[in-house]
Amino acid sequence: MVAAAAVAVLALGLSACGGDDPPADADGTQAAPGDGGDISIGLITKTETNPFFVTMREVAAEYAQEQGIQITALAGEFDGDNEGQVQAMENLIAQGVDGIMITPNNSTGVLGAIEQARAQGIVVIALDTATEPEDAVDATFATDNYEAGRLQGAYVRAVLGDEEPRLIMLDGTAGGTVDTFRHDGFLEGFGLEEGDPAILGMENTQGDQNTAQTAMENLLQRNPDVNAVYTINEPAARGGYAAIEARGLTDQVTIGSIDGGCQGVQDVADGRYAATVMQFPAEMVRQGIDAIIQAAEGGEPPSGFVDTGSVVITDEPVDGIESEDTAWGLENCWG
Repeated sequence: MVAAAAVAVLALGLSACGGDDPPADADGTQAAPGDGGDISIGLITKTETNPFFVTMREVAAEYAQEQGIQITALAGEFDGDNEGQVQAMENLIAQGVDGIMITPNNSTGVLGAIEQARAQGIVVIALDTATEPEDAVDATFATDNYEAGRLQGAYVRAVLGDEEPRLIMLDGTAGGTVDTFRHDGFLEGFGLEEGDPAILGMENTQGDQNTAQTAMENLLQRNPDVNAVYTINEPAARGGYAAIEARGLTDQVTIGSIDGGCQGVQDVADGRYAATVMQFPAEMVRQGIDAIIQAAEGGEPPSGFVDTGSVVITDEPVDGIESEDTAWGLENCWG
């Protein structure tokens, strides 16, 4: 199955997004009109279908045209497809690109391929998800996911007020850096420690809406008195909300999320969940491309962690937590 998934990555992933873009070459390279192709960059996302990564690919294709460079977009077959991303890295190394931007499915699983790329002088930048250790790549452009989780937790706890918390957590993928940071950050913001009896249940959802709905349905059978829900991302929040709505429990449950996609912001406006923490994937991509271009032209290579920001989006602000309303969110959302 892993082998089949890896082949699928190369068959389906070698293209750049964007409806008005010029045709890609046979190897998947997207060149800007009239450019000499002097600088080439690869982008490897976790999947092709998650709106967050779709946005990254679209922005990369558009920005590459503006900057007169070539872009090759690849993706894992599914969230957690580490082997597919390793094969994508190897493909880009063989192409001799100047830089690679990757959102790692596994923070340690791609280290060997990253080391191979950097040994050949290729600048490697992690987007959205840090590697472990972080200095395995030249630099990371991402949301501070611990802080994003903390903001979600602080907001949901503030909404509960004096009510005793009864929490369910819809996590992402076990062992993922983003998943761990958001989970731990949420607990800090919420004011709980791991293992607290107020945490009624936890399930991994891989950030998938259908998986999250099934997980929430199972958790609600054992914990119908839940009043707070953490979600790893907005697809998980939509799945959790569907299960809660089906049980007629929407009035008793406060749901928080993270992403800031346009559908997610609209969900907040429609009252499906109380708040979401907006990320800025377009900034991750643009800043990553700029850094690689600078290095390729002989400038200072990128280094360290660059926080691309996060903002709480809600129409029900609470004291002590800075936020923007959904009107602002819809003007600044992605996807």
